[in-house]
Amino acid sequence: QVQLAESGGEPVQAGGSLKLSCASSGNPYSSYCMGWFRQAPGKEREPVAAISSDGRARYADFVKGRFTLSQDNTRNNLYLQMNNLEPDDSAMYYCAAAWPGPCDPKVVNARGVPYWGQGTQVTVSS
Repeated sequence: QVQLAESGGEPVQAGGSLKLSCASSGNPYSSYCMGWFRQAPGKEREPVAAISSDGRARYADFVKGRFTLSQDNTRNNLYLQMNNLEPDDSAMYYCAAAWPGPCDPKVVNARGVPYWGQGTQVTVSS
């Protein structure tokens, strides 16, 4: 059974940085996509960043070069470094795994993702 566990979310002031981590276990789909989504109150869950098995990361337009997605060689750990955070970045951030592709946040839809973590809350104050 695939399990995803996020950590690293916390309150931070605008302009600050956070590093989110996702530890996965039981993932037999190591060749598929992994990534991060976020969901703010009253809004739909939206993709933030996605990474393929070869390490190529892609980002949503709103990231604007502020975030960096990475993974370890085993793909058991996924990281999202977030810099220059803005209040609009406040949301529950979810680790997502094992959708077949494309590994592109401009294309993927949350309904196509089979595995989710419980989420970690990011709150950015102005």
